[in-house]
Amino acid sequence: MRHRRGFTLIELLVVIAIIAVLIALLLPAVQAAREAARRSQCVNNLKQLGLATHNYLSTNAVFPLTCSGPQISGEYAYDSGWTWGWPIALAPQIEQQAVFNAMNFMTKCRGPENTTSGYMQVSGLLCPSDGVTVQPNAPWGTNNYVGNFGGPGAIQRFSGSIVPARKWVADAPGPITTASITDGTSNTALFSEHLLRVPNAQLPQIVLGSPKRGRGFFPSGKSVANNQYNATAAQGFLTTCKSLPSSTVAKNSLNFGYIWSVGYYIHTVNMYTHYNSPNTFACHNTVSETTQWWDAASGIVPPTSNHPGGVNITFADGSVKFIKDSVSLPTWWALGTREGGETISSDSY
Repeated sequence: MRHRRGFTLIELLVVIAIIAVLIALLLPAVQAAREAARRSQCVNNLKQLGLATHNYLSTNAVFPLTCSGPQISGEYAYDSGWTWGWPIALAPQIEQQAVFNAMNFMTKCRGPENTTSGYMQVSGLLCPSDGVTVQPNAPWGTNNYVGNFGGPGAIQRFSGSIVPARKWVADAPGPITTASITDGTSNTALFSEHLLRVPNAQLPQIVLGSPKRGRGFFPSGKSVANNQYNATAAQGFLTTCKSLPSSTVAKNSLNFGYIWSVGYYIHTVNMYTHYNSPNTFACHNTVSETTQWWDAASGIVPPTSNHPGGVNITFADGSVKFIKDSVSLPTWWALGTREGGETISSDSY
């Protein structure tokens, strides 16, 4: 007699279990490979911004400003204080000359005359790891990359490399030259990254205890004066923010990645600070609580990303380095200042 050969039920279950284990082992590796590719693209984007900055520097002898144009009053009075930001200044250097040429610099940056360029989404300004697949302020184009305002405002505002000119605010030092960066261009941050905003309807979901906290701006309930040159005052404000309960709800998210082409001399639009360590959360200073935008130069606005363990940073010499979330606070503050006189060890980050 001929017997048919086949799997028993137990054998089939064992095979299925083995396949399931193999998939469970393989899936994290595939996800890690994908994130490595995304992170590599993000590094390349920041590298291009570093090269663009040095091309701009060779032509203009200064680093791009937070605000790169006139403040024009008139028909679009709602734009008071707004102007073109550092990304539009670098547009010709990142192969966006046509976009730059389409801007009307004699009218409001957010006016209808500038929607042709403003609505453009420049792919090189988006981090592929962000995870947001739509423009959060559509139809305006957005931006994941942010300029370095400097260290804690309680010590000294605008101590970084991308700052406003003095015509915008009295304590602004811009424009910045290479000679202004006495700490060394390899020790001074230029750009980093920040997760994009969420729609207002999702704001109640952004609490300190949630994974989305990096997309929110949280109320500190505390004021601290600017330019005290006092590290103790800065540390006290940071301690207050860190002690907020995990249930604290974000008060705003609109400012993060708002419009790629615009700038404001104090706000968080396309800017960040070296106050709290990377991938923590933004915390506003109530001394500057005047609008929904909040004052980045006085508050706490760390860079944030979906890269595991840290953020990418372009330094003023054009190099890009990965800074871990665990970086020490003195080192983090030192990397944010251009002339603080700090000594930073090469292995401290």
